[in-house]
Formats: sequence, C-alpha cells, structure tokens
Amino acid sequence: MGGSPLSQEELLMDSALAAIYGRPGEGFSQGSGGGAGKGPSSPHISKWLGDLRSLFDPEIVAVVQNDAVERKGLKQLLLEPELLDNLEPDLNMASTLLMLKDQIPKKSKESARKFIRKIVAELNRMLENDLRRAVTAALNRRAHSPLPAASALDFPYTIRRNLKNYDPTLGVIIPERVWFFDRSSRVNRWHVILDIDQSGSMGQSILYSSVMACVLASMSAVHTSVVAFDTQIMDLTPLCADPVDLLFGFQMGGGTDIAKSIAYCQGLMENPSRTLFFLISDLEEGGNRAALLRRIEEMKASGVTVVVLLAIADGGKPCYDAQTAQRIAAMDIPCFACAPERLPELLERALTGQLQGMEQ
Repeated sequence: MGGSPLSQEELLMDSALAAIYGRPGEGFSQGSGGGAGKGPSSPHISKWLGDLRSLFDPEIVAVVQNDAVERKGLKQLLLEPELLDNLEPDLNMASTLLMLKDQIPKKSKESARKFIRKIVAELNRMLENDLRRAVTAALNRRAHSPLPAASALDFPYTIRRNLKNYDPTLGVIIPERVWFFDRSSRVNRWHVILDIDQSGSMGQSILYSSVMACVLASMSAVHTSVVAFDTQIMDLTPLCADPVDLLFGFQMGGGTDIAKSIAYCQGLMENPSRTLFFLISDLEEGGNRAALLRRIEEMKASGVTVVVLLAIADGGKPCYDAQTAQRIAAMDIPCFACAPERLPELLERALTGQLQGMEQ
C-alpha cells in the first residue's frame, strides 16, 4: 500500500492474527503437517500460542484463543497437554473444555484439570471471602452457648463487650469473658439448594455456581445441596469438597426438563421456612412448562425462599425464555441475571428476606 515496511515484531503479530482472522489459505492451513487428517500440526499451534503470549496482553490472548476454537474449529487446542498448558485462563475457554471433557484423551486429562483449577482459583479469590462474610452477617448470631469451642468463637461480640478492658500498656484487650455461638442445633440450619441447568448455554453460570456451592458446602452454618439437570437429574452434592471435581461432574449440553428437577429438589426439603432454593437456568423448558410453574408456586407457598437466576455472568444481556420469566416474576419470585461480584450480596439478602431491593 506504499507504507513503511513492518518491523519484525509487527510481522509476527500480523502472522499470529492472520492464522485466525486472515483470508482463506492464510495461517494454519499453510502450516499443516503431513499425515492423517487435514488439521494443523501440534508444533504449528504450539508456536502460534507462544507468539500470542509473547506479543499480546493476556486479555487479548484469551479473546483470540476463543476465536480460534469458534472460527477454525481448533478443538485440538483443548485436547493436547502441551497446548492446554500454554492456554491463557479464560471462562469461555473453560466452558468449552468442560463441554468437550468426554473427548479429552487420557494423556491430557491432568492438563485439563490444571487448566480448570486455574480458573477456579481466580473465581475463589473473587468470591470466597465475601460469600463467607455474607453468610455470617445474614444468620442470626445473637444466641450464645456456655460451651466453649474455638470454631464457634464470636469475635465481634466478645471484643465489643470487653473494650473496657483494653490495656494501653500492652496494647491488647484482656477479656473477662468470651462468648461462643450456639451451634448445638443443626435442625435450624439454613438449607441452600442450587438447582443448575447444565445446557451448553449456561457455561459461565455453571462455573460461578460451582465455586459458590463449594464455598457454602465448606461452612457448617449452612447445609448445601447441588443438583444438575438436563433431561436427567444428577445430585452432585458428594462432589462439593472440590470445585474441580464438581465441575467435571456436569454433563454440559442436551435438553432440559426443569419441572422434573424441581420435583426432585422438593424431595430434599425438610424445613421449607429455612430453605433457600436457587434455580439457575435460562428457563428454556423442554418438558412441561405448566408443571414447572405449578411446582415453583407450590414451593413458594410452602415457605421456601425461591430465587431464579437466568445467568451469572460478567456482562451482557442474558438469553432466556422471557414469557416463563414473566410468569415466575408475577408470583413475586425474584427472577434476574446476576453479575458474579454481586453473588455475596444476593445471598445475604436472600437469607435475610430483603431480596425486593435488588435490581431485576
């Protein structure tokens, strides 16, 4: 075009992007190895990934990686260990990997788990402390027990009651008495049930829901159940000790029978007034929609706190069945999408009966 020639680095950038965004005949199709199949060779993709990571910021690398899978069908990115180890952690890529998990060869399974664990670690850093604080703040912590237990120590109350005993010389509070929460009764614990749609469109929501479920499951103050559904029901509660195990327990894709899943969750409820039920779904019902609406209404009438999350996602408008959502909202049941950073607030409001103030 008559312009100045590109520098060596600019040529590398142009070549790396041309592999995905260039004209037919450019990029990977030129670097394909011989042998069976028409796809690009692993060494070529490995070099391309290395160039990307050296030339662009991680945010741009994540976008290009996702476009590589979508535009070029490079599932090979997700099925070979040396390539998985070089991928930039990204939610969309993690969702795609989970959808392909049954196709992952044995040699790549550990690399796939490491990749998912990187994502889980990031989400944990974002959510865990705030989720724990939200639960602690929401539950009625005024009842105390004369039985001492280190795990039940009520630090804020003990400090407030002993401020008068502050020793300025030592710079510490010397408590006359220590207060402990009364955790003797497990009957009145809140039961949090997450009923999660595992259709392919719910990828990000599944990731965030799984992390939240595992944080809650680790807290003795609440009892947590996790149910996944398509046209079949899977109770994944036993996998909540490890969010990676939980995520690999999902079978993403397929149809949906929401009414069937809600019926199963109703069977888990022993104390409706102390039960918080999250339905995490786009409400695209493949089963009986009338039964879905009836069961949701029955659940609310029994005293269960019901929340419908159409999506848990970083941004963008969720795609969902608007008619079903409107019918549920008309029952005075919150029905909305939630940004992940607002999950702790949502949980606290749900446990304290203050959901009406949240934007829907």
